[in-house]
Amino acid sequence: MALDIHTIDASDEPELSAWILALRTGFLQPPAVEKEEVEIRRETIYPDRAQGAFDSDAGRCVATFRSFPQQLTAVGGASVPADAISNVTVSPTHRRRGLLSRMMDRDLRAAKERGDALATLVAAEYPIYGRFGFGPASWTTEWQVDVPRAGLDPRHAGPVDGGRIDLVDGAAVRELGPVLHERLRAVQHGVIDRPGRVWRRYTGETPTPGQPWKEPFHAVYRSPEGTVDGLITYTADDVWEAKLPQTTATVLDLIAVSPAAERALWHYVLSVDWITTVKSGCRAPDDLLPLLLPDPRAARVTAHADFLWIRPLDVPRLLQTRTYPVADALVLEFSDRAGLAEGRYLLEAGPDGATCVPTTRTADLIMDIGELGTLWLGDESAVRLAALGRVGEERQGAAARADALLRTPRRPWCPDIF
Repeated sequence: MALDIHTIDASDEPELSAWILALRTGFLQPPAVEKEEVEIRRETIYPDRAQGAFDSDAGRCVATFRSFPQQLTAVGGASVPADAISNVTVSPTHRRRGLLSRMMDRDLRAAKERGDALATLVAAEYPIYGRFGFGPASWTTEWQVDVPRAGLDPRHAGPVDGGRIDLVDGAAVRELGPVLHERLRAVQHGVIDRPGRVWRRYTGETPTPGQPWKEPFHAVYRSPEGTVDGLITYTADDVWEAKLPQTTATVLDLIAVSPAAERALWHYVLSVDWITTVKSGCRAPDDLLPLLLPDPRAARVTAHADFLWIRPLDVPRLLQTRTYPVADALVLEFSDRAGLAEGRYLLEAGPDGATCVPTTRTADLIMDIGELGTLWLGDESAVRLAALGRVGEERQGAAARADALLRTPRRPWCPDIF
């Protein structure tokens, strides 16, 4: 069997179409490629960053892999360059032949050479990516709110702080949304940047290939000073039973840069006439939504899962970029099967900044590089990982000291799948 892995040429329509067919096959989508999809996909492909495995005997592409530049917000608000990985598939006829391993190795080494501090992905399945040095760094939770039980005043007439809610269209979202999102990205660790094509997709200007488009509602929250501090996008069905409305609103996006905006937008969608159920969409596990209700039990968790995975590539840069609430020093030793980020480092950190340099001192904590991916955004506990045997505590109390340095009061959140 002749298998060739190479960077695809997005300008070569037959090759790109073959790659898209393999992508659709891997994701169990109808195996047909429309010309419109070829043009839309072409826009997402960066030179030398989309790979395909081609079986010359079968005459088709049998595996896909794509990466692209991304900016990820670290703890404290700094922006870190990342290698974002997506569109990973292997056709069911060609599994267990090392195709993903070869494509991943090539991509990560190129990312390291470019100077990316880390790689990111959203894992379709949990067991796949740990062997490549990734660790789950943030989680996502979805709620379903029983509106009649929530206990909100049905006479609710809008924000109580002097702000206002305005309905807007997609064109306004494409104008206002990017600025608002960058304000969120400056304060919420775990958020990734949204290029213009993402806003075009979210507003229907460039629909997602193969997915029917339903025009959503958009509303913005304006503060008493008139600034746009929040945005919500949602759809609604049209269900009635026995002449009574049983309508469900599904929130597709909610961005808020102030507690007032967050409260106002949730209360807005929960007060729309006929809506009896609100589905929250993907939110941070510590989202305020349940506690904004007089009866928090009206918000029932319907999904909770790992979301953003991180693969460190530059340990000193990652640990020096984020902020720390207390002062301490730890020696951290990392193993790395791929040899991309292994080593022993002295981290000296505090509220005034951090340094991280190679050292020969005895390690306080020993771990695989993927565990740093899990710890870096502050969501996981080194003490918990030590109890699981995933972190080796070489000096008593070192895991608790790591938690004091690394953990954050609010959990990281990545709003976007990619």
